[in-house]
Amino acid sequence: MGPIVLTQLATGLSVLAGAVLVKSVLKNNSMGGPGGLPRCPSCNGTGRVTCTCTRWSDGDVGCRTCAGSGRMACNSCGGTGTGRAIPVQISVRPSNRTS
Repeated sequence: MGPIVLTQLATGLSVLAGAVLVKSVLKNNSMGGPGGLPRCPSCNGTGRVTCTCTRWSDGDVGCRTCAGSGRMACNSCGGTGTGRAIPVQISVRPSNRTS
């Protein structure tokens, strides 16, 4: 085999490997958000929701929060588009009852 044939073979294999990699990434992300995390149910994984200024708008749209776009970052996911756990700390104190 000549050097041209080996170069073409190597190029073809790398294109095939890249296609397999892209397909696997798309398959993993189709059921969730980035990195396979579950999508946020509030924004459906977009990270943006309708801004509250549009609720009371009389036709004009825009406020400081949405910068005139009518869309703001989702409060549930913080704009990431993925579900996230809410850290909660529960503390229990013993009762000081004396009988």
